[in-house]
Amino acid sequence: MAGEQLIELAKRRGFFFGSNGAYGGTAGFYTFGPRGAALKRNVEDAWRDRFTLKEGNHEIEAPTVMPEPVFEASGHLDGFDDMLVECGECGVSHRADHLIEDATSIADAETLPGSEVELLIRDHDIACPNCGTPLAGQDVEDFNLMFSTNIGPGDAQPGYLRPETAQGIFVEFPRIKAYARGQLPFGVTQIGPAYRNEISPRGGLLRLREFTQAELEQFIDPEDDDPPLDRVADVDVRLYPAAAQEADDGDYLDTTVGEAVADGVIGSAWVGYYLGVAQEWYERIGVDMGRFRFRQHLPGERAHYAADCWDAESEVGGDWIEIAGFADRGTYDLSKHDAHADDSFTVFKRYDEPKTVERATVDPDMSVLGPEFGGDAGAVAEALEALAERDPDAFDAETVTVDLPDDDAATVDTDVANFSIETETETGEHIIPSVIEPSFGIGRIVQTVLAHAYTVDEIDGEERTYLELAPEIAPVDVAVFPLVSNDDRLVDLADRIAGDLRGHGLSVAHDDSGSIGRRYRRQDEIGTPFCVTVDRDGLEGEGPDSVTVRERDAARQVRVPVDALAEELAALLGDGDAASFETLLERYDSVETDVEAA
Repeated sequence: MAGEQLIELAKRRGFFFGSNGAYGGTAGFYTFGPRGAALKRNVEDAWRDRFTLKEGNHEIEAPTVMPEPVFEASGHLDGFDDMLVECGECGVSHRADHLIEDATSIADAETLPGSEVELLIRDHDIACPNCGTPLAGQDVEDFNLMFSTNIGPGDAQPGYLRPETAQGIFVEFPRIKAYARGQLPFGVTQIGPAYRNEISPRGGLLRLREFTQAELEQFIDPEDDDPPLDRVADVDVRLYPAAAQEADDGDYLDTTVGEAVADGVIGSAWVGYYLGVAQEWYERIGVDMGRFRFRQHLPGERAHYAADCWDAESEVGGDWIEIAGFADRGTYDLSKHDAHADDSFTVFKRYDEPKTVERATVDPDMSVLGPEFGGDAGAVAEALEALAERDPDAFDAETVTVDLPDDDAATVDTDVANFSIETETETGEHIIPSVIEPSFGIGRIVQTVLAHAYTVDEIDGEERTYLELAPEIAPVDVAVFPLVSNDDRLVDLADRIAGDLRGHGLSVAHDDSGSIGRRYRRQDEIGTPFCVTVDRDGLEGEGPDSVTVRERDAARQVRVPVDALAEELAALLGDGDAASFETLLERYDSVETDVEAA
C-alpha cells in the first residue's frame, strides 16, 4: 500500500490527521481521530498485557517535564543531536543525513561526521527539497532535539520535555527498587508521550515531534540473572545481522531465538528473550511477518555503552522503518545518575556465604594535619583514604605523598596517617544493575498495522477495500444495523442490541444511513470484525427472534438468536481462548444473501 493511500484513508476514516489544520497546520504533530484513538489505545493495552502484566513487571507514570540536571546526568544536553543543514535561499532546515540517504546508497549517514556529510552534499549536487537551491557550501551543524521550558515563574528552573520515557524510570529507581524489595531481576514499564524537536518531520506517524513510547527497563545482575529463554527458544525469527549487512552477498538469517543465542548471533540472552516475546506479540496484533525483521545495529550506529542492539523493522510503503529497539545498555544509565544525584542507584547483593576480607584503612591525626596544612587538611585526609584503598603498598615507606585537587601535593609521615589493615566480615555488596531496554514506538506500530491490514478483494463482482485488523486492536468491535430505517420494530431492536453489547464491554457502532451494502463497506474500511443486521426475517419466522452476524474477511453470515448474541460475540472477541467464527457456522444456520452489493 502506498503511503499516500494510507494517509488519505487515515484522514477520511478518522484514524489520524495533521494537527491544527484550522491554523495552517503544525509539522510533526498529528491528532488521532475517533478510530485512531481507539486503535492506538487497543495497541497500548495489548502491549501492557504482554510486557507488564504477563511479565509481572511494575508500571509507573512519570512527568513529561523534567529539570535540567536530569539531562546533564543522562548526557542528552551534550549528545542528543541531529545534523542540520539550512538552505541559504529559502531558510528551510533539513536533516542532512536524510538528504544523503535519499540521494545515495548510504543507509546510515547519521553515523558520519559532519565534515564528511558536507562533502557528500557537494559531491552529489544535493539541492534544497523546498526550493531547489544547491546546498553545497552550507555548514552542517549539530542541533539538539530537546524542547526547553522553564519550571516556575521569575528566576525559573530550566527544564526540558522528556525526549524518551526511560529517564522517568531511571530517575525514580531509588524508590522503585524499594517496591521491588531490592530483589533483582525486576522490570519497570511506562507508556506515555515523548518529545523531540525534529528538524524535518515526515512520513505520517513515522517521525513526529510528539509521539508515544512504550518502554520496559529490565534491571538485572548480569552475573547471576538469566532470562527464561526456554519460553521463546523455539520462536522463529528473521534476523539481519551486522555482518550480513556489511557483506556484498549478505542475506537474512532465518533461525530460532534459541539457536541465535547459542550461536552468538544475538550477543545477549536477555535481548534474545525479548526479541522472541516481541516476535509473538507483533504477530498477535496483526503485523505481517513477511514484511518484518530484526536488524542488528552496525558498529557505527550503536551507542558506545550498548553491548548489543537490535531494531524491529517493518516494511511500509516500500521502506523499512524502525518500530522498536532492543538494547543491552549495561550500567550506563544508573551509573550516570548515581554519580550526579543525591541518592543511591545501587542494590544490595547478598552473598551466599559471608566473606572475610582484609581492608586497608587510615585514621589521619588531624591534630598534626591541621596546623601543617591549614584549610587543605580535610583534602589531605580524603586523599590518604583514597590512596589506602587504591595502593596500600604506598604506606610501606616512612612518608607518603598524595595529590590534592588544586594540583598541589602533600607529603605526610606514615605514622601520622595511622595506616592499618583490618579484617571485616561482609554479607554482600552494593552493585549498580545493568539494564535491558525494549523500546516501542506506538505511532509507528499503528501505522504499520494499518498498512499491513490494508486489503483489496472482490465481493459479488465488486471491488472492496477493507482493513484486516486483528480483532483485539480493531477500533470498533461490532456494528449494528437495522436493515431499513423506516421500520420501528427493526430500529428499536437494533438500539436494544447495541446497548446490550456495550453492556458486555464491546465497542459498538450503530449505523442506519444508506444501503446495507454501503454500511458494510464503511465498516470494512475501518476494520470492524463483525456486523449485526436486524431484518424482518429474523422477527417474523418461527422460533426466537434472530439476527444475522457477518464476519469481515470472507463476508460470511450466520443467523444467531438475539438472546445468545451478546455472549457469542463477547466470546469471539475475547482473549484468544474463545471459539472461532467457524463454530457459529456449525451451531447456527448460515445465510446466503445478495445484500452485499445492494
